[in-house]
Amino acid sequence: MPAFIGPVQILNIGGSGIVQFGDSLIISPKSNSKSHSGSGASNTGGIVITINGISITNVIDTNLIDQPTVGNN
Repeated sequence: MPAFIGPVQILNIGGSGIVQFGDSLIISPKSNSKSHSGSGASNTGGIVITINGISITNVIDTNLIDQPTVGNN
């Protein structure tokens, strides 16, 4: 079925970058990621004051598959 869409402004497309207008049967984008960061590394804001001593990040990961995306519809 056709779709009538008014003005659209796309400011940012992240991840897999899929934008769909109109008909679609199946759209199932998948992604996964893992990140390791130390103490206070992911703080955001206008004024961030972080006082850390020794920061150690444990990156030992015994899992082979954390979040499978194959067949996960």
